[in-house]
Amino acid sequence: MNLNKIKILLVDDEPDILEFLQYNLKKEGFKIFTASNGIEAIRIAEEEIPDLIILDVMMPEMDGMETCIRLRKNQKLKKIIILFLTARNEDVLQIAGFNAGADDYVTKPIKPKVLISRIHAFLRRLENDVVSEKENTPLTFGNLTIDREKYLVFHSGKEFIFPKKEFELLAFLSTKPGKVFSRDEIFTGVWGNDVIVGDRTIDVHIRRLREKLGEEFIKTVKGVGYKFEF
Repeated sequence: MNLNKIKILLVDDEPDILEFLQYNLKKEGFKIFTASNGIEAIRIAEEEIPDLIILDVMMPEMDGMETCIRLRKNQKLKKIIILFLTARNEDVLQIAGFNAGADDYVTKPIKPKVLISRIHAFLRRLENDVVSEKENTPLTFGNLTIDREKYLVFHSGKEFIFPKKEFELLAFLSTKPGKVFSRDEIFTGVWGNDVIVGDRTIDVHIRRLREKLGEEFIKTVKGVGYKFEF
């Protein structure tokens, strides 16, 4: 992957943090854009279509949660990786971040090498995405259709636009209906070996899918993992 072509948008209202992150990521060869609030971040994201956004939570004008939600609703920006980087480490905020559509939630302070390692892990996911561009034939299971090319789900005639990781989790489980996937298999298949996420990440995403699609498709196998049925 040519890092000079990878675009990262940094969003934080503290100039010192922006400068610190920009310096370290530019050294890696990334093309960096910066914004100091959510409104500015959305404008730059629409203009530049970055590959990854590193987003603070507490910001003036529009906070990170609302910014993330609005980014995920924008069809042009639905495949962008969004990583929260914040000093707020409360469990409820982490869950809210994933519910808003974030791919990862990292707390400050973080060593540059660790952050860069996480970024590279996500970029490798871009190269070998769960939902391959070549595998673009929609999957249909009764009244449920999963369009892997357009990142859309249709259930009982209603169209759903899911956050990126929710969609990828659903698509991953549906590739082998009836198979029980362990938590480790799901972490590897959807988030990748090199990406560190919290223990409740899968549960939060499963719960969000069930809230939208009902209980009929994703089943829990206690002590093992989850499976897709129809």
